Amino acid sequence: MKIRYLFLILMVAAGLLPAVAQVENRSPLVIKDFMANNFIGQSPTQIQWSPDGKFLYFNWNPDGKPSDSVYRVDPANPVLGKVPRSVLGGLRTAVKQMNADKSLEILNRDGDYYLINSKKKDTSLILSMAKPISSVDFTHSGKRLVLNIENNLYLLDPASGMFRQLTNFQEKKPEVPARAGQPAEKLSMRDQVLMQDQVRLFPKVAGGGRGMGGRMGDFRQGMRPPGMGRTGGPEPVYMEGFSVSGMELSPDEKFVTYSKYYPTAAYKGTIMPTYVTRSGYTETQSTRSKVGDDSYRSGLGIIDLAKDSLYELRVPEIPGITDMPDYVKDYPVKFKDRKPEVRDVAVGTPDWSPDGRFAVVTVNSADNKDFWILALNPADGTVRLLDRQRDEAWTGGPGTGRTGWMPDGKRLWYQSEVSGYSHLWWVNVETGEKKQLTSGNFEVYSPRLSENKKFWYFSSNEVHPGERHFYRMPVEGGPREQITGLEGGNEVNLSPDEKWLAIEFSTANHMPEVYLQKNVAGAPAIQLTDSRSKAYKAYNWRMPEYITFKASDGKDVYARLYKPAAGQSNKAAVIFVHGAGYLQNAHKWWSTYFHEYMFHNMLVDNGYTVLDLDYRGSAGYGRDWRTGIYRHMGGKDLSDNVDGARYLVSNCGVDAKKIGLYGGSYGGFITLMAMFNAPDVFTAGAGLRSVTDWAHYNHGYTANILNTPMEDSLAYARSSPINFAEGLKGHLLMCHGVMDDNVHFQDIVRLNQRLIDLGKENWSLAIYPLERHSFTDPDAWTDEYRRIFALFQGTLR
Repeated sequence: MKIRYLFLILMVAAGLLPAVAQVENRSPLVIKDFMANNFIGQSPTQIQWSPDGKFLYFNWNPDGKPSDSVYRVDPANPVLGKVPRSVLGGLRTAVKQMNADKSLEILNRDGDYYLINSKKKDTSLILSMAKPISSVDFTHSGKRLVLNIENNLYLLDPASGMFRQLTNFQEKKPEVPARAGQPAEKLSMRDQVLMQDQVRLFPKVAGGGRGMGGRMGDFRQGMRPPGMGRTGGPEPVYMEGFSVSGMELSPDEKFVTYSKYYPTAAYKGTIMPTYVTRSGYTETQSTRSKVGDDSYRSGLGIIDLAKDSLYELRVPEIPGITDMPDYVKDYPVKFKDRKPEVRDVAVGTPDWSPDGRFAVVTVNSADNKDFWILALNPADGTVRLLDRQRDEAWTGGPGTGRTGWMPDGKRLWYQSEVSGYSHLWWVNVETGEKKQLTSGNFEVYSPRLSENKKFWYFSSNEVHPGERHFYRMPVEGGPREQITGLEGGNEVNLSPDEKWLAIEFSTANHMPEVYLQKNVAGAPAIQLTDSRSKAYKAYNWRMPEYITFKASDGKDVYARLYKPAAGQSNKAAVIFVHGAGYLQNAHKWWSTYFHEYMFHNMLVDNGYTVLDLDYRGSAGYGRDWRTGIYRHMGGKDLSDNVDGARYLVSNCGVDAKKIGLYGGSYGGFITLMAMFNAPDVFTAGAGLRSVTDWAHYNHGYTANILNTPMEDSLAYARSSPINFAEGLKGHLLMCHGVMDDNVHFQDIVRLNQRLIDLGKENWSLAIYPLERHSFTDPDAWTDEYRRIFALFQGTLR
């Protein structure tokens, strides 16, 4: 028997919504139909070239069969043909594991390692063992091999048979002494802030009654164990309070570097109940912690093999490591006596120059205000600054953190937003000289050097913020040659011989398809696939109008606009608010929000005007737009949506009293902020899987934008919808999955209690017991969007 969804509908005002089944729909589109799996068809996946570039392969299922088929095409004769799936399994990787002069190759065959000598045309078994081998690589000289076996490094010389252990990391469980009679642990600062906020919002729990849970046991690091007897090889290193990964042997084979990861000191996970279970009992799942837990801390350890000694990269010597963020000026009392201290960081593994002369490491501060590129001296752990990207909001943008070596082996390329947009730069590791290679009001994506090292290949949105093209540029900068020409999204997979482009091309109304084009500017692109289903082809899907409008601060806001035909408007409008915050949706390619795109077509058929805008914080528009929500989510991102509503009234004949909005996740958050803080602008709103209180979201996302509740309480107070619930006037629908392990169901439950306590009316909640953050069941999608449609039909027409 199929488990039916149980919906809890909390209705406070009689006649809030018409019954879902009674809602009039003038569109030929039916929500249940276009929410069905595979309604649109299936685009090709796993697009890859053969190592020699002679054939292109991809998985595709144009006929809606139970499984995909493998297709192959010869670019010189582009006719599609099916091949057995085993053909893909037999392909050798395009990047062979070879030494520097290409004379030797490592081949892994079922866990046994062979050495192939291309000059002697000889293949020999060099390693066969029962222990798991994580990796086998050539040393810089190309004559010996370095192996990672059970998280330790070994050196193997195939010529002499020498086998040497380089590291001796050993696990040692910490001994935790008995704690009988020890007093209860004090609440952390983060948990004190959470408790104070709970008492403020919900006075009924102040006495410690319902809802007040006990503390979890604390985490304690073990003591260093005593030395143990040795049987040869390097000295043991006991991993107390840290773990090890990313071990590498230096090119001169004198040093081993490794990443040291330190556990979070005050990690406290959360528990998510699930109610519709096979057992019939309520079950629980462990999920993430809340913002304020230390997200990470890592260092770089170094072993001097000759001296058998250990030391670390000298973090305290990093320039600016003790700098305080600007926001502390808003808290003169709290930070008055705080002295500058070394911030926690995450240190990357060394990137050695091709000749082995230079080692470079990248370092991120845990507060994400700084990203450093440093030259490392492995002999003593000292560093020298090459570049520092400091952002008082948070560092980020396309390509931040990616680096590589220029052809001369002396200069390191990287991406930086210092100009306001993410562009290509290089820095000379010897002299510190820097040069910007690309510039302009656009962003660069996925740069790579050509095989002959004479050119750059990359994608950018230079033509239009919502359009992606593939470019070629001289290695030292200069004129950029646009190779792709189709208007929309061009995701390029360049053939290994760099003669052909395999393009995943899409537009707003057509899903990604595979195209072939010669690697020549202006060459025609040949379409290989048409993945649209018969049902999708049966409707004339709209191409949105791409517009800009002025925000209240004079900035241009990019948007998609869908308008009904002349004489068909009902003078109502719906604004769609995309999720994720840092995401782009007003672009010219196929959206991941394809369910919403189809729903928008249905709304327009019913006379609505639909606006889909890239508000402040969206991707694709440079650093200032990306960080425009710093310390105030629900500030400029909300005002951009309010300005969008005013644009609709002024330019599209929309009645100012007939505007609604909806969105999920971050879009749900903005919907709540709009309904609470701009109640005279929006008559109705549907918030889906919405964040209601940022102090309850995760650390990695939230701390970048709002810092932490303990350090920057002002930012959380003005950014959390639950603090503004008293402003609700219009009609609010909320939908949430009970098994949402991203934005927890607790978020919406807390807001519901707040609305009850405030005596608010005109709101309802639909819950979905078997859905997580991203819905998967077509029945759940259908029910959710029927309710959204009923909301707008019942309140805006």
